[in-house]
Amino acid sequence: MLTFTDVAKQRVLGFLDAQKGQGVTALRIAGTREEPKLWLVKDEDHQEGDSRFDAGGFDVVLDPLSRQHLEGATVDFVDGVMQSGFRVYFQSPSWDDPLAQRVQDVLDTMVNPGVAGHGGSVSLVSVDQGKAVIEFGGGCQGCGVADQTLTYGVQRMIKEQVPEITEVVDATDHAAGENPYYDPNAMDAAETPFG
Repeated sequence: MLTFTDVAKQRVLGFLDAQKGQGVTALRIAGTREEPKLWLVKDEDHQEGDSRFDAGGFDVVLDPLSRQHLEGATVDFVDGVMQSGFRVYFQSPSWDDPLAQRVQDVLDTMVNPGVAGHGGSVSLVSVDQGKAVIEFGGGCQGCGVADQTLTYGVQRMIKEQVPEITEVVDATDHAAGENPYYDPNAMDAAETPFG
């Protein structure tokens, strides 16, 4: 089951109220963990096999595959300078190590809300002797600018917020996945953009 923050509930209710003249009755959520989509639907937009549940004053509609991918997610509404809109996320793991938990908190509050707008995510793999190991996922896995995101975004934020971290390492296999942006094995040294 999906859960909604109070802010997200108020936004959905406001959008439904504003569009009730158009006949919308529910919120549909579809997609995968990396790329969820939300939109308002009418009763006639519901399809056989859809599940419908009350999320606290409004109905949410999910197709079977999306329900499987999004089970346990939380829907929030972010209203900031860099981005505004709904954000679907999964609760991050809690770490026994307080240093690792501080790094996780930076990823949750500062990094992932930004990369989520591009369908991406950043996960903490480990923290050991001042080194944080991370992995990019979703739209960030195989992205051609992942190195820049690491250097000028993720690494900078982690080191500023958790000064005990002296190194941030990307352990992502950027050539893996269904549709990687590039395959570094297919390029020789003469073809590399900076080589």
